[in-house]
Amino acid sequence: MEEQQQTNQEQEVMNWTEHLGELRKRLIYTLIVFGISFGAGFVFVEEIYRFMERDVDFTLNVLSPFEIIWIYIIIATVTGIIVTLPFFAFQLWLFIRPGLTSHERKVSLMYVPALFILFILGLLFGYFVIKDIILQFLLDLGDGLVNEMFTAANYFKFIMQITLPFALFFEVPLIAMFLTSLGILDPSFMRKTRKYAYLILVILGTMLSPPDFILQLLVAAPLIILYEIAILMSSIVHKRRIKKLKKLEES
Repeated sequence: MEEQQQTNQEQEVMNWTEHLGELRKRLIYTLIVFGISFGAGFVFVEEIYRFMERDVDFTLNVLSPFEIIWIYIIIATVTGIIVTLPFFAFQLWLFIRPGLTSHERKVSLMYVPALFILFILGLLFGYFVIKDIILQFLLDLGDGLVNEMFTAANYFKFIMQITLPFALFFEVPLIAMFLTSLGILDPSFMRKTRKYAYLILVILGTMLSPPDFILQLLVAAPLIILYEIAILMSSIVHKRRIKKLKKLEES
């Protein structure tokens, strides 16, 4: 009896070791792709810089040679994240694939391109909508009050602070659908915690926007809408999952 328990424990340790080894391999692949795309961002930094500078109505300056390096790092980092995200999602799917049924594998594989598309949509929304609203508000606030001089490094940091969070927030409905399809998340739980989620989203809205109540609401509103969409999508997936489970029980 003791020998059997010891054997089971050894098998569990081996399984954990194999899982950790597989996870490490997937993470190493992802880091390699990020490194390559990060390098590509350095190579094409001038083209990306010109694209992002085209609608700027003021002159971007640098205060020291080190700020030029920061511009390269910021642009290359964002490029690396955008390129690496779909690859990371695919590696994550390969990691969890052995524990899924054939149907779950087909369905979950569809989340990989959807994850990338929503990430890009979030970037575009943050860049073309939220960024312009906040920037215009700040410019109007300082008009005639101070002598405005913007450094390129701080401007690109500002863009990254606005766009990347929205790119991540746009993933919330998809993540809710995926977790619901696996039975980890329940839409009723999301409804029960709605008021706490709203509070967190409003706080995030205040962190992403200047101290203006109306502007904070404008930033928090899309986040709340995304949460409601997540509840809706989770409910649809949950109903389908319940129907399938009932059919399996009947058969």
